[in-house]
Amino acid sequence: MTGNLTPKQQKFVEEYLIDLNATQAAVRAGYSEKTANEQGSRLLANVSVSQALHRAMQERSKRTEITQDDVLQRWWDIATADVNEVIQYRRCCCRHCHGAAHEYQWKDAAEFHLALSRSAADEDAAEESLPTDEGGYGFNPTLDPHPGCPKCHGEGNGEVFAADTRKLSGGARLLYDGVKISDRGFEIKTQDRAKALDNVARHLGMFVDRAELTGKNGGPIETKHTGAVKLITELQGKSVDELTRLFTEKMKG
Repeated sequence: MTGNLTPKQQKFVEEYLIDLNATQAAVRAGYSEKTANEQGSRLLANVSVSQALHRAMQERSKRTEITQDDVLQRWWDIATADVNEVIQYRRCCCRHCHGAAHEYQWKDAAEFHLALSRSAADEDAAEESLPTDEGGYGFNPTLDPHPGCPKCHGEGNGEVFAADTRKLSGGARLLYDGVKISDRGFEIKTQDRAKALDNVARHLGMFVDRAELTGKNGGPIETKHTGAVKLITELQGKSVDELTRLFTEKMKG
């Protein structure tokens, strides 16, 4: 035994520190899988086990020089990161949006002459179908759609744009979690911001669980968890600046 702990309790403490999952820690410590959920809850409520976990976490924090504030700040940076800094869905102008009189606009003269030569080489192409440069040059695909464009009606073209992830910084760099390439294109993977916000809320004690001690009409006791609803109601519709202010107040308090 270590202190007041049995060997299995000590093993639970060691396993719990790996992933903070009480049920899995109980299984790995040798408790029955059928009762692991209940055993994990009981072990966490045990005073000796709780104290051992607290000491172990403090010792680990000293060894790694990572504080709770460091972890909390990292979760907060992920929760408030702007995903548009990583990947965007843009509505960009079409070729007619900014052309003279909304005629087809070319990037430059070289592009126009290449298209003209290809059309001229097509024996089946009618003379009146040859391209013209009446729309002018200077097409910029990053411009916004023109609201009066008769071709796209101001809708433009939908395009996905991914940032150069080597240049990401701050919360956006933490939010980015890799890229998956396939035959159908690519997928930008990101951290779960909702989970990050949930972790922040739990660190700050913003989840308040309420238990009803008597069931309705003498029925079974019901346990209601209202913390998530309360948190969502508080944060809904708030800007990043307002969220940051609330976070700062909680940290100071």
